[in-house]
Amino acid sequence: MEVIFLGTGGYHPNERRHTAGVAIPEARIVFDAGTSAFRIPKVMPPGELNVFLSHAHLDHVCGLTYLLAPLLTGYFTSCRLYGTAATLQAVRTHLFAEPIFPILPGFEFCNLEDVISCGDCVITSRSMVHPGGSMAFRLERNSKVLAYVTDTTANESYVDWIRGVDLLIHECSFRDPDEKWCQPTGHSHTSAVAQLALAANVQQLYLTHIDPRDLTDDPVDLDQARQIFPKTVVAEDLLVVRL
Repeated sequence: MEVIFLGTGGYHPNERRHTAGVAIPEARIVFDAGTSAFRIPKVMPPGELNVFLSHAHLDHVCGLTYLLAPLLTGYFTSCRLYGTAATLQAVRTHLFAEPIFPILPGFEFCNLEDVISCGDCVITSRSMVHPGGSMAFRLERNSKVLAYVTDTTANESYVDWIRGVDLLIHECSFRDPDEKWCQPTGHSHTSAVAQLALAANVQQLYLTHIDPRDLTDDPVDLDQARQIFPKTVVAEDLLVVRL
């Protein structure tokens, strides 16, 4: 199973990173649709598409507008949007408000349930602490498990939910010196995420939702993370991970 990081930045795109998106082409699934969503048709074969939205903040949903052309041309024969009722309502009434984007693509709006079967995948979701709310997702397919956790402040309240996963994709918006911003913004810092991965005994940790203001090659202090959890990687746009 290939996991493709479409966008690994948070808040806004920069020259290096687009905002949130992770694709599993074999499963026809995408998590979030930020500015990276223009890449979805490039990595996803034609046919049906399933998009799971963590929440309605613009850096996670604005790319839904980019799916209009692939749906109109028939490249995607259908597109199911999964999200909470509040997220789907926000997308309908705000992102696709007529003065902003006058054509609503042919989405099928699907409320999240505790467990969803999507082809040969089983997806569970969990509510996270974030301003306005956010959902994390856990996907199981052919004995492999990944967890996608974005826009939350890392803590051990969900350690059992991610325990032992083959791949933990977790947001890491701040370095440790900026920890003071985590609680007000609902985001995470380096050591807290690494400690969570260690406590949960995950196999691999990939950090995403990187601060877009930091264009350096080490935006999260990777050495610090690896001192706690050695199997840590900072994800880059279009990185492919095979499980």
